Amino acid sequence: MVDSTPDSAAHPRFADALREFGLEVEVRRFPDATRTAAEAAAAIGCELSQIVKSLVFEADGQPVVVLMDGASRVDVELVRQELGAGSVRRADAALVRETTGYAIGGVPPFGHRTRTRVLADRRLLDHETVWAAAGNPHTVFPLAPKALIAHAEGTLVDVRERSA
Repeated sequence: MVDSTPDSAAHPRFADALREFGLEVEVRRFPDATRTAAEAAAAIGCELSQIVKSLVFEADGQPVVVLMDGASRVDVELVRQELGAGSVRRADAALVRETTGYAIGGVPPFGHRTRTRVLADRRLLDHETVWAAAGNPHTVFPLAPKALIAHAEGTLVDVRERSA
């Protein structure tokens, strides 16, 4: 089941970020990894769209984090247009770790190793509470989406892939 513990369950870097922001959130630790949005939603018992995916892309050689709801996919062309970039592609695992300090599947929306531009898809605002990784694939935390986007210093955008 789920352990509800203080921020000590979070990755140490992310726990530091929570303290720096003065945020007291319930970090939940799962016995099994919740690397995918679907796994996290099932473990929490929430809607898939309440999961925040923190995805790293490379835009003209520069990392950018896109915060997307768990039920949607990022439209890379919309990200490219938003950034005015020549090309945008998913970052590889090494760039994700180098940029954020976390492994894919556990990247939180803020508390990254380096200051990186953050785009937040507007659909995150559809919920009162959203859930995001707390620095590793075993932990998540809840937060109001406006607060989450503010702490991530995210720019609100529409970069969700539209269904055909």
